[in-house]
Parts: sequence; structure tokens; C-alpha cells
Amino acid sequence: QVQLVESGGGLVQPGGSLRLSCAASGIAFRIYTMGWYRQVPGNQREMVAKITSGGSTNYADSVKGRFTISRDNAKNTVYLQMNSLKPEDTAVYYCNALRITFSNNYDYWGQGTQVTVSS
Repeated sequence: QVQLVESGGGLVQPGGSLRLSCAASGIAFRIYTMGWYRQVPGNQREMVAKITSGGSTNYADSVKGRFTISRDNAKNTVYLQMNSLKPEDTAVYYCNALRITFSNNYDYWGQGTQVTVSS
């Protein structure tokens, strides 16, 4: 059974920092591309950051220079360090694990963690 469990969300003031964690189980973590997405009610889910099995990263323009994604394959965990947070970063943040093969796609999601940036 695949599980992605996010933690680290909460309420923070503008300019503050949070670190999200996503612990994975039931998958060969190190071969998956791991990602963080976010969603505001009424809007589509958007990609925030991704990190491949080889360590290559990709970020949404809106978070470049402020957020950093990293992974620890020994702990089956992916992190999102969020600095200089803005009110517009408020959303539910979801962890994603993705593996695409010739015969199948493996796409898993966590339950989400709320991040609220407000004074």
C-alpha cells in the first residue's frame, strides 16, 4: 500500500519560513520523481517544485529563489523549504510521486497539508 504523508504546514507571518516534509512508503522511492503541488479552493492544482531521481529540480516561476526542494533517499522523504513566504503562497500543499514507464504510469498523492501566510 502506497502512502505519502505530508507534515510541516501551519500558520506563518509574511516573510517567514516553513519546511514541509513528505514521507513515502510502499514505493521504490529513489526511482520516483517527487513533487510538491498546491491548490487554492476554486483553482486548479499547480506545480510548485519537482525533483527527479537524479536530483534535477524544477520550480514554478512564482517560487524561484524562495523555495527549495530536496530529497533524502535513505529516509524516503522529500522536503520543501519555503522562505520569504507571501500571502499568495497560502494553499493546501500536496506531495506527489511519479514514475512513467513504457507500459504504465505510477502517480500517487498525499492527503495535503495547509499552509497559511497571514499577519
